[in-house]
Amino acid sequence: MQTNPSAVEKSAIRKVAMRLVPFVGLMFFINFLDRTAISFAGPNGMTRDLALTAAQFGFAAGVFFIGYVLLEIPSNLALHKYGARRWLARIMVTWGIVALLFTWVSSIEGLYVLRFLLGVAEAGFFPGAILYLSLWVPARHRSHILALFYLAQPLTIVIGAPVAALLIEAHGLFGLEGWRVMFAGVALPAIVVGIIAWFYLADSPADAKWLTPAERNWLTQALQAEHSGKQSSHTSHAGAALKNGRVWMLALVYFGLIYGLYALAFFLPTIIGGFETQFGAKFNVFQKGLITAIPYLPAAIALFLWSRDATRRGVRSWHVGLPALLGAISIPMALFMQSPAATVAAITVTACAIFSALPTFWSIPARFLSGAGAAAGIALINTVGNAAGFMAPFITGAIKDATGSYQAPMFVVGALMALSSAIIFAIGAGATQEQAELQGRAVAE
Repeated sequence: MQTNPSAVEKSAIRKVAMRLVPFVGLMFFINFLDRTAISFAGPNGMTRDLALTAAQFGFAAGVFFIGYVLLEIPSNLALHKYGARRWLARIMVTWGIVALLFTWVSSIEGLYVLRFLLGVAEAGFFPGAILYLSLWVPARHRSHILALFYLAQPLTIVIGAPVAALLIEAHGLFGLEGWRVMFAGVALPAIVVGIIAWFYLADSPADAKWLTPAERNWLTQALQAEHSGKQSSHTSHAGAALKNGRVWMLALVYFGLIYGLYALAFFLPTIIGGFETQFGAKFNVFQKGLITAIPYLPAAIALFLWSRDATRRGVRSWHVGLPALLGAISIPMALFMQSPAATVAAITVTACAIFSALPTFWSIPARFLSGAGAAAGIALINTVGNAAGFMAPFITGAIKDATGSYQAPMFVVGALMALSSAIIFAIGAGATQEQAELQGRAVAE
C-alpha cells in the first residue's frame, strides 16, 4: 500500500518544527542574550565602574562584530564541510567560555578585548543556524520554519530583560557587583546547551532516527530535487555566489535592518534609563527590565502573523519593504514623544517592523543559492549586515556624545532602514520583470 505523499509531507514538516526549531531557537535565544548582555550591564553599574563614555560603550558593544565579521564566511564554510551538529555545538561552548570571562573584566581595554573575542567565538552561529534549518525543509515551508526560529530573538528580550534585571539585583552574590552576576548567569547556559547540542542535533534528514523511513525519504528526495534545480542557476558554488549582484543587494538590505536592530538593542535600556532625567519618572532596575521587554512581545506576535501571511501568499518584496519603511519612520519619532508611554509605544512600532522584516528576508537567499554557494552567500549577507552591528552602536554613541541627545543618531537609523526598503522593492521589481521575460520566451518557443 502506498503512503499518501501529503500526509507524509505534513508529518515530516511537523516533526522538524517540533524537534529542531525549539532547540535551535533556544540556542539563538542564548546567543542573542549573550551578545546583548552588555546593554543591560551598561546602565546598571558597568558604565560607572569602568568609567565609560557613550562612545566607549558603543565601541565596546560594536567591536564584537569586527571579530564576528572576520571569521563569518570561513566559519560557515567549515560548518558545510564538517557538519552542523559538531560546528554549532563547538561555537556555542566556545562563546559560553568567553562570555563567562566578562564576570571579571576590570578595565576598558579588557572589555574591548573580550567583546572582540566573543565575536570571534560566535562567528558563523547565526548564518549556520539559518543554513541548518534551510537544509531540513523545502522552500515552500522555509519562511514558516524560519519565522518560528526567529521568534527566539524578540522573546530573548521579553524573557531575558527581566531575568537580567533579577540577576543584576542579586548584587553581592559571591562578592560580585550585580552586573557581573548577570554576565555569569547568562554565560553558563551556553556551555551546557552547547554540550547537549552535540548529542541532540542530526546533520541531515537521512540521519534523523526520529523520522519514519517514509518521512526521511520524502524530505531527502524533495530537498535533492530542489538542490538540482538550483545547480542549473550556477549559484551552488561559493565563488559564483560571492560574485552574484543579487547577493550583494540583499546584503545592503540586511545592513539597514541590522543597523536598526542593534541601535535599538544596545541603547534601548540606556534610553529608558534616561526617562528619570527627561520626564522625571523613577523606576527601579526590575521595572526598567520590564519596560525594556514591552516592545518585544508585540514584536513577537507581529513576526508570527506577518510570516504566516508571507507563507500563505508566498514571500513578496513588500513583506520586507513595508516593515522596513515603517521602522524608518517610527524610530526617529520615538525620541520626540512627550511621555515614557508614548516613547515606548513608538519604539514598539519600530520593534514590530524590524522583526516582521527579518525572517521573511531570510527566506529569499535560499531560493537561488544551494550547497557551498548557500553557505558562502548567506554568510556574506550576514557579514555585511553585521558590519552594521559594529557601526550602529559606535556611531550612535559617538553622535550622542557630540550632540548630547539620541535624536540625530536615530535619524541615521531611519535613513538606513528607508534605504533597505527602497532596495528590496527594486529587487522585487527586477525579479518580476525577469519572470515576465522568461514566461514570454516560453510562450514564444
